[in-house]
Amino acid sequence: MASIFSKIIDGDIPAHFVWQDEVCVAFLVIDPITDGHTVVVPRGEIVEWTQAPPSVFAHLTGVAQIIGQAQQRAWQAQRVGLLVEGYEVPHLHLHVWPTQSPAEFDPHAVTRGQDQQILAENAEALRAQLRTDGHAETVPDAASPQT
Repeated sequence: MASIFSKIIDGDIPAHFVWQDEVCVAFLVIDPITDGHTVVVPRGEIVEWTQAPPSVFAHLTGVAQIIGQAQQRAWQAQRVGLLVEGYEVPHLHLHVWPTQSPAEFDPHAVTRGQDQQILAENAEALRAQLRTDGHAETVPDAASPQT
């Protein structure tokens, strides 16, 4: 059975994508810790990070770093959080979010069901920063297909 992330990647469930390449995609989470909170997800279903081929995991962490650098600039964040959890969705994903303090490192202190307009604005801010940072080839338009 396909994971919810596979359904998002396939376009069956809408999401605010900020990155797409041949290995992975990244999109904003609907229950963010902070504005700009994004997950980096491999296109192939891998249950947990310890099962990922080293090249795939290296690619995911590289993309997470690029997104984190963009978040840091877009939200003037002091730090950027990175978390590999995977209990709620059995599909490898890296959480990346801009932070201003250690208090923003609680993965259970989230905004439940964030307003879609806020998510859209945050996604566009992150896409704009990624384009400015030289990653336009991997940044989808807001209305582009995610396949």
